[in-house]
Amino acid sequence: MHEAAETLLDELTERYVVDRREAKEPVGPEPGAEVVRTVRLVPRSPAAGPLSIAFTDFPGVVLRLGRWFLEPLPDCGCDDCGEDPALLVTDLRARVAAHVEGGLWERVRRGLTSSWLETRLIGSGLRTSRQAPIEAAEARAARREGFAAPVQWAPWPLRAP
Repeated sequence: MHEAAETLLDELTERYVVDRREAKEPVGPEPGAEVVRTVRLVPRSPAAGPLSIAFTDFPGVVLRLGRWFLEPLPDCGCDDCGEDPALLVTDLRARVAAHVEGGLWERVRRGLTSSWLETRLIGSGLRTSRQAPIEAAEARAARREGFAAPVQWAPWPLRAP
């Protein structure tokens, strides 16, 4: 997964107008693995959503798209699950392609007793949506930043040929 993710990041950096930042910060709750390093691509258009890939010592990756879409690859990693590395790479590329083409939608929704975050990712052959509870402080911050209404991230700007 590390090699495939590194190749994908290099391709994205060459094709799109983005700033590339490297650190050793997690992108979210890591599933029992320590982060070796994190690469974050931030489009120079503020309407386009960021992308982060955390490389774990598993060796796997954790993909973060926009503000809340989080996907560990592989999801489990135990021998019984036997996740196919080729399929994981295909999933990684499909999710990233949907995001850079403007297919990620996010928002915070208020409930009676708490708030929820919602994400939808739609791309070629891909349609996934998720809901999860969100802490009150993060929900307030997200609403201040415009996430009370649905936010659809714009496509990433292409580099001039």
